[in-house]
Amino acid sequence: MRARLTPLCSLIVLAVAGSLPAHAATLIDNANGYTLTTKGDLVQFTAIAFDDAGRIIAVGASADVAAKAPQAKRIDMGGRTLLPGLIDAHGHVFGLGQQLTQLDLFNSTSLAGALKSIGEYAGANPGHPWLRGRGWNQENWKLGRFPTAAELDAVVSDRPVWLERVDGHAGWANSRALALAGITKATPDPVGGKIVRDANGEATGVLVDTAQDLLTKVLPPQTEAESRTMLDRALSELARVGLTSVHDAGVDVTQDRLYRAYADAGKLTTRVYGMIGGAGKDFDVLAKNGPLNDYGNGMYALRAVKLYSDGALGSRGAALIKPYSDDAHSHGLLFFKSGQMDTLMTKAMRRGYQVNVHAIGDAGNKQILDIYQKEVSATRSSAQRHRIEHAQVVQPRDIPRFKSIGIIPSMQPTHATSDKNMAETRVGPERIKGAYAWRTFLHQGSRIACGSDFPVEAANPFFGLHAAVTRQDAQGQPVAGWYPNQAMSLKEAFRCFTLDAAYAGHREDSLGSLETGKQADFIVVDQDLFKMPTYDIHKTGVLETWVAGKQVFKK
Repeated sequence: MRARLTPLCSLIVLAVAGSLPAHAATLIDNANGYTLTTKGDLVQFTAIAFDDAGRIIAVGASADVAAKAPQAKRIDMGGRTLLPGLIDAHGHVFGLGQQLTQLDLFNSTSLAGALKSIGEYAGANPGHPWLRGRGWNQENWKLGRFPTAAELDAVVSDRPVWLERVDGHAGWANSRALALAGITKATPDPVGGKIVRDANGEATGVLVDTAQDLLTKVLPPQTEAESRTMLDRALSELARVGLTSVHDAGVDVTQDRLYRAYADAGKLTTRVYGMIGGAGKDFDVLAKNGPLNDYGNGMYALRAVKLYSDGALGSRGAALIKPYSDDAHSHGLLFFKSGQMDTLMTKAMRRGYQVNVHAIGDAGNKQILDIYQKEVSATRSSAQRHRIEHAQVVQPRDIPRFKSIGIIPSMQPTHATSDKNMAETRVGPERIKGAYAWRTFLHQGSRIACGSDFPVEAANPFFGLHAAVTRQDAQGQPVAGWYPNQAMSLKEAFRCFTLDAAYAGHREDSLGSLETGKQADFIVVDQDLFKMPTYDIHKTGVLETWVAGKQVFKK
């Protein structure tokens, strides 16, 4: 269904009414422009003008905007489509950079193919003391089990190997890495984690959730040069795919320092809304002076905290109220008892931070909703706009609690189209009714903040827009969409990657739409998003990306 447009003249009145500057630094003209207004109307325009600070001073018809900016430098768009910069409300910036600099297994379709890639990578990098990578998914390999250390040993036995699963909630090690970590038959499972074992109790090579910490603590520390390379690669990729703002779900002390340094040097080409990773030592350091609402002229903020309730569905770490439908002996893993989680959440709430908790299973979501129900009013922190990240499998009776408590569901549309091959197998035909339930959330009036969880999924927001509207993968499967009754309209999906993602980061007054007084964050794309077939949305290419009125990418 094509989105309904407000007539162009309505936007002109809205955009250029009132007192405006006599000129602007730049006038973008002859554009096929679309934006939502703050009220949620979808409108078209042909010109936009902004000043040297990157602040929009007029949007509307070319003649009217030109009259407001007579001395501006004019750029002719040649009729190309111009959109507000897209916002990813949940990603991992340094994780993306790491993916782009290490072994990439995201496209591996078989164990044999993955092992071949690992062996080739080892041969091409003989000087690496550790071999690291990410992206494997045993579900795509049709194994019916996790891979093993022995299988890794067959291709790399002379050096330790550590490979993170696609969702980051499990890792695969070879025998050398297990030995260096001191993991033996006698090593107990940590709270919130699991060492996958064989029938004799021996570790098989896969560590789930907090059990990964047993191994990651022996990894060589990352150098600042490596961190800068990761950040550079990530920022380049984010600009390339048209993301002008991202919410980084887990920032530590080192990363915070780099973000500030990059903002100071004008090298931060995507706005970053940071969430402190956890409420422990890093929080105590970073929260010393309270939330950082604005740094570097709106390029960086650190005013949220990211916590974890449970693991992921693919590794059966998501916490379920009843056992997994495909494993009657497992309920998944809650990372903390409710009292412990309550303490962590209220610690951050009372310091003035937005609290954003990862919750995938219905037990994880219920635990966090129960705490929010009790503590949001007790801490008088409703204005902090607390969130649940993923809100992936929720009891249908718990979904209305998001609205009544005032919790933002921060959801990732491509998770549904990636998980469709295993999600119902994991939770069964009844629980799936409360899973990836975007329409149910929207119907009750919840604002959904959309993201991708990159590098778990690709950072490209057009993949997310496509998944949200079609409930199909890139191959167009299933033909009718996977549970299509939960699909979004194109306008709704566009809103959740713009206005509502901005709202979830306390920036709706300056980001999320192209309106007078807001930031000139926009992208130029190669297709008309609102006229093209919805099944081709994922093919949309970004031609230019602009942040604060400066071009940061051009194809």
